[in-house]
Amino acid sequence: MQTCHQCNAQSPDSATNCINCGADLKEFSASAVARKEFLANDRVKLVRVLVADDSCPACQAIEGTYEKDAVPILPVEGCSHETGCRCFYQPYLTTIYP
Repeated sequence: MQTCHQCNAQSPDSATNCINCGADLKEFSASAVARKEFLANDRVKLVRVLVADDSCPACQAIEGTYEKDAVPILPVEGCSHETGCRCFYQPYLTTIYP
């Protein structure tokens, strides 16, 4: 399931627009917003993709740490878990405090 950053409604992974407000989920899903913020943040050196223990093979294949220019887009295309993609981003910071 994708969560809309605009209205907080959940839509299926296959949806391109929020089922509640119509926002473009490629730009306004919670994971898309997080990815964009991490890529724009100078303190974020790397981005790690974390997956659930019982994730599908497609999600397991992308688990790992990525350079900012190579971070995969979530939800994972081809995810076959019954509740949808549950992967998320975690930043690796160069400094914690300013």
